[in-house]
Amino acid sequence: MIVNILRFSFKDGTSEESKETVLAAMRRTASVESVSFSTVGQDIGDPAEGFTHTYLAGIADLAALERYMHDPVHLSGDWEILPHIQRMSAVRLSDDLDPELSEKVMALHLAKVAKYPDWAQALDSIPEARIAERARK
Repeated sequence: MIVNILRFSFKDGTSEESKETVLAAMRRTASVESVSFSTVGQDIGDPAEGFTHTYLAGIADLAALERYMHDPVHLSGDWEILPHIQRMSAVRLSDDLDPELSEKVMALHLAKVAKYPDWAQALDSIPEARIAERARK
């Protein structure tokens, strides 16, 4: 199982309606066939870290992860989500002890970046993002 956790906060001035639209898009993404379990809601970690919400998706294996990353629901949802995010941190964990798993996941991420340059640019436009092995502030 590969678990993808995104802790995030919205840009200042994001309306409650826009927040609900983002959360609904995340819930749709979390319900695609390649996701085994998911949750989307408030982040109840340390408020000093600046995160208000969390998205979690459990994905069975690398093949399911690749389907998830390229699912049309996921791709279209990101266009509703990414413009509203101020701060985001991605955390991934797995019960698969393959020592090369991190590199394999990164290779899938980089393949997606190469295939969808507009998506990569939208991801890079998040002001404070820690995604995969890239960190920006």
